[in-house]
This record gives sequence, C-alpha cells and structure tokens, in this order.
Amino acid sequence: NPHPTSIINMVRGEASLSKVHYQGSEDDFIVFVEDLSEFKKWQSDKSVPMVDFMANFDIYVTHKQGAEGNYDRASKASLENEFGSSNADDAIKQILEKGKVQPVKGDARQGDTNINSGGRVNH
Repeated sequence: NPHPTSIINMVRGEASLSKVHYQGSEDDFIVFVEDLSEFKKWQSDKSVPMVDFMANFDIYVTHKQGAEGNYDRASKASLENEFGSSNADDAIKQILEKGKVQPVKGDARQGDTNINSGGRVNH
C-alpha cells in the first residue's frame, strides 16, 4: 500500500494541490489536480492534455464523507454504478466537468490527508 504522503510526493516542486469533489448518487468521488491554471484551460479547451494538470489518474471515494474523511481508491464497480463505465478516464472527465474544486487543506506529511489504496468494502 502506498504511504499516504505518496500523492503529495508526486507533486512537482511546491505546486499547490487541489481536489475536485463530485457528489455522486452512491458515493463522493475525488480526483487530485496539481495545476489549476492548466485545469481551467482544459475546462474550455479539451485539447489541453489532462496529464498537464492531473496529480495522478487515481479516483478516490470518501464513503459519503463529503470532500473530507478517508480516501480509498474507487473500485471498478463503484465507477460502473456511478458513471456507467468502469473506464477511469471517462469517470475522471465526468468528475472534472461536474465536480467542485477545493484546496487540499494542510500538508499530508502532517497526516491531515488520509489516503488508503485498499479496496475496503463497507457492508
């Protein structure tokens, strides 16, 4: 399992990390954006490569905890249920188009952001 700080360590330099929070019908979905100005360009011009602004191409769920709480990687089933496709790129595009941008509070090195990579399932 990657350490919770691994997502922060992927950020180039001191770029500020933002998250895009999409409140779905089944769960809350989060993706991380590291270059807001490139993301804003992409919003009006889809020829801008997503790799230019995405921190990574992982989708996280918060188990209906809004934009806070523990992050677990979204399962293919949860993507299929929410977005009609288990294709992560399709889901990321929908999250980016429909979600709300929020700054990431604090610094993950201080343990404020809790990211789990496991596929924990709540029954």
